[in-house]
Amino acid sequence: MAYLLDANVFIQAKNLQYSFDFCPAFWDWLVQAHGNGRVRSVRQVGDELEAGADELATWAEAQGDGFFVPTDAAVLAAAPTVSAWVLQQGFEPAAVNTFLQVADFWLVSAALAGNHVVVTHEVASPTLRRIKIPNVCVGLGVEFVSPYQMLRREQARFVLAP
Repeated sequence: MAYLLDANVFIQAKNLQYSFDFCPAFWDWLVQAHGNGRVRSVRQVGDELEAGADELATWAEAQGDGFFVPTDAAVLAAAPTVSAWVLQQGFEPAAVNTFLQVADFWLVSAALAGNHVVVTHEVASPTLRRIKIPNVCVGLGVEFVSPYQMLRREQARFVLAP
């Protein structure tokens, strides 16, 4: 089991709580946790981050396919289960089309395929206009947590040296 991080985890970290300039320990922890096999994401999330042409894009590019894992046969085998569930829920067609074309679809498919935990800032919502990762996770029995829950579970510590 590993944690699979949604793009919003990286983006919000960069823009708010764990900016590169004042909390490099967060980014170091991600790399270390990845090295221990605990944290990663999907290539589609990496592509979204790299499109930003900023410090986060540079960081994501440096992590490469080791951190942002390409789609494999197991994920491809799980993808029809995810798309079938989405199609059966009565979401608006535009919401379905969007979801099936973005990284969220591949993130949930990878989590389902590998029995991984999705990490996202999204929260479940009853709307049929936008498909939220937590709704799909609940529907498919995939565990999801917030970044803060992940950090607590993993006992991450960002402590200043004496």
